Amino acid sequence: MNCHPNQVLILGDQLPACPTIGEAWHLARFFHGLMRTINYQFVLQLVGIMLWSTASRAQISKQVQDNLIIPDSSHVQIITTNDNSSMIGRILEIHETEIRFRAEFGDITIPIDKISSIEIIPVASIKKGMYWFPNPNVTRLFFAPTGRMLKKGDGYFADYYLFFPAFAYGITNNITIGGGMSIFPNLAIDKQLFYLTPKIGWSVRQNLHLGIGALVMKIPDFDDDDDDTESPLVGLLYGVGTSGSPNSSLTFGLGYGFVDNKFADKPMIMIGGEHRISRRLALVTENWIFPGVDDPLISYGMRFFGEKISVDLALLNVLGKGAIFPGFPYVDFVFNF
Repeated sequence: MNCHPNQVLILGDQLPACPTIGEAWHLARFFHGLMRTINYQFVLQLVGIMLWSTASRAQISKQVQDNLIIPDSSHVQIITTNDNSSMIGRILEIHETEIRFRAEFGDITIPIDKISSIEIIPVASIKKGMYWFPNPNVTRLFFAPTGRMLKKGDGYFADYYLFFPAFAYGITNNITIGGGMSIFPNLAIDKQLFYLTPKIGWSVRQNLHLGIGALVMKIPDFDDDDDDTESPLVGLLYGVGTSGSPNSSLTFGLGYGFVDNKFADKPMIMIGGEHRISRRLALVTENWIFPGVDDPLISYGMRFFGEKISVDLALLNVLGKGAIFPGFPYVDFVFNF
């Protein structure tokens, strides 16, 4: 078909037509706009996908992102999903949105956004297929400290015999501050006992830890006389060392008692230890030899613990003629944070 010079040949589904140049211009603009709209929609969809991916990544906790690695042969991982189910194994492959994980029952694929936490632990922490979480009380026996230190930012609240609450906090990996008081009922605040327990320490090697510290107590004045006599400061300056693993260790301590600025001529000696016999149970002993006292003070008991909370049940006794059976009960509660 021949078209007029002012017309353009356009093939459609029907017979060819010869629209004018103006009509062709409008059609060209229509198709150009259509293509722009399609392109815009594609770009918007692409941006939406990117934003969704970024948002999904942002929802993954920093703890998961930091531990989203393939571990070496000396470590395994505990993965907890959003439904609070946990599994022990190793990450084998890491992809954009999922991982391949080898658990006891085989290899599985886990979406990354379904993971609530990943914990990397030593292989030695797995005993008979069960995870032994870290001992939460490696810095103390019953009342006496060990040579180990709290990590920076870690701490605990303890309560001895219900009436003696105390706390300890790791200022750095090598400096700990602690203290406590008595809360005897029907006694005014100025009649209560207050004490501080600063401590510094360091690791000589993996299974040997040393520390030095003090127990400083302000004894309340129960004298009702209106004199200017202040109650004395009493306490103990000590050094302590612990040898062994967090689950089985021996501790030796040596300390000099003091009243105000007068120190004892001879030191007191502390020997103790802890041995973990199951995932949630350990045996603990703490024993003291005091200068000028014939019979040592001994203790023996059990520690029941979870990952953050522990309860000590023990018996106190003397090693000699004054011993009583089975001993004087001792109890404390500790919450770690």
